[in-house]
Amino acid sequence: MSSALEKPQIIAHIQKSLNYTVFDSRWIPCSAKFVCMGNFARGSGVLQIYEVQRGELQLLKEIEKAKPIKCGTFGATSLQQRHLATGDFDGCLNVWNLEMPESPVYSVKAHKEIINSIDGVGGLGIGDGAPEIVTGSRDGTVKVWDSRQKDTPVVNMEPMEGETKRDCWTVAFGHAFNDQDRCVCAGYDNGDIKLFDLRNMALRWETNIKNGVCSVEFDRKDINMNKLVATSLEGKFHVFDMRTQHPTKGFASVSEKAHKSTIWQVRHLPQNRDIFMTAGGAGNLHLWKYEYPAQRTKKGADDVDMGVAGSVNLLQNVTLSTQPISSVDWSPDKQGLCVCSSFDQSVRVLIVTKLNTV
Repeated sequence: MSSALEKPQIIAHIQKSLNYTVFDSRWIPCSAKFVCMGNFARGSGVLQIYEVQRGELQLLKEIEKAKPIKCGTFGATSLQQRHLATGDFDGCLNVWNLEMPESPVYSVKAHKEIINSIDGVGGLGIGDGAPEIVTGSRDGTVKVWDSRQKDTPVVNMEPMEGETKRDCWTVAFGHAFNDQDRCVCAGYDNGDIKLFDLRNMALRWETNIKNGVCSVEFDRKDINMNKLVATSLEGKFHVFDMRTQHPTKGFASVSEKAHKSTIWQVRHLPQNRDIFMTAGGAGNLHLWKYEYPAQRTKKGADDVDMGVAGSVNLLQNVTLSTQPISSVDWSPDKQGLCVCSSFDQSVRVLIVTKLNTV
């Protein structure tokens, strides 16, 4: 058997054209359904729920909303409720019961401007502690919300007076391995990456990768911080080893220039934290595997432990579209099942094979 066929293959299983611009797509946990979020040309928002049935996509529900919807997450809901939290162009955070989606079960005017990114933790049986939602906005602030607390955020991370407000493009939870510990990572349009420690209410680490940060994600939210991937505008991504923080040098990292254009998103495989997918502005997907070094720490010149970065291997890549791929989401229940949306106004269900052999 040729080695080309031994590698994972990315197969476009179903493709569906839509009549609106889709910004985000998410699998509904414990189901063969996913939800798409976006905006109609007339300026209103839309939520659509699809189910995969015998190789076809069935539209189960379509709900039009007043404002375009930019992003969504199931990360802060229980497996019983499966409520979707969304951020819209008006800066509103809404939580929807998809069984009765006419009005939100929780709603707050979270930001002055568009919510670019959202993430959840403490739900779906993943991560200890309270269920919380984090939002990042063009207004420069990053806020953490608890849907049991009305109107006011649990934490508000904003620039100090006199500092310029940077557009926050991406947020992610991590380090939620017990009841107390939790971190939020945020990426900004000027290349800043900031790691906020929610337990100590402090900025734990910051760096700059010299290009706008489009997406950040920890390989797992519910473990002691292990790895963080950050993707950027000019086709470069960085993998940080988050286990060892040097007092001056910070975290060790490896970078890879993969795509010829912006890397819009990164998503780690739920069943294997060392495999991740990046989605590019030229309509392509790249599947990567991180290889750890023989030793993850070494003694620096000052006899203080510092991290050692590993390497990344390209497992497979495929071009699906002529337009940027705006979102990718792995199914939490079926390994290798994946949904992605792109700006050619279509959504695709993909099957990635041989993930258990790499």
